[in-house]
Amino acid sequence: MIELIPAIDIIDGKCVRLSQGDYGSKKVYNENPVEVAKELEANGIRRLHVVDLDGAASHHVINYRTLEQIATRTSLIIDFGGGVKSDEDLLLAFENGAQMVTGGSIAVSNPDLFCKWLDQYGSEQMILGADVKDKKIAVNGWKEESTEELFPFLQRYIHKGVQKVICTDITCDGMLQGPSIDLYKEILSVHPELYLIASGGVGSIDDIKALHEAGLPAVIFGKALYEGRITMKELYDLV
Repeated sequence: MIELIPAIDIIDGKCVRLSQGDYGSKKVYNENPVEVAKELEANGIRRLHVVDLDGAASHHVINYRTLEQIATRTSLIIDFGGGVKSDEDLLLAFENGAQMVTGGSIAVSNPDLFCKWLDQYGSEQMILGADVKDKKIAVNGWKEESTEELFPFLQRYIHKGVQKVICTDITCDGMLQGPSIDLYKEILSVHPELYLIASGGVGSIDDIKALHEAGLPAVIFGKALYEGRITMKELYDLV
């Protein structure tokens, strides 16, 4: 079965969700992300995607204490992203409990540094973030669109040793209207060996099943869960 990876997005230490990366659309779902993580773990979830949205906007990791609380109070395998722009940021993430770190903007703005991390920590610990709008990579909390085209970007980093990619279609994210299955199929047709993690647009358990049928190894989802469109029981039945 497809690997289920719920997302906890953090602003001011609280569990929130945005729509299409718009910080003005922020909705707080829980004041205590640790409670959310514990409930997920109790329902069979083993992986968690934690995003420091303050960090993404500020260009350095901010909510590392929340990461540390989740890591020490659960046994979830955590990948962490948002604001990881320096060696210090990366160490902060790992030292506070992340088993994997996702680098997106840094892979565009400073490819040498990202490749150094990839060499140092390996493809099991470093995930490439490919946040996409109209097949162009977006950076810095999706506030900027780069000139990087998706497929050459992926090809370059897969050649460097990347094995895991989180691909988020920004136009779908937080909209609950279905993920970009055709885009993911296109990526997998070019890179069938890639551990491609779909992100954005999941609005129901049927969307997750459709991604599974399309051959996606893993899926990240959040808003559908917090809005009650996916229940904990449905998750438990899938894991």
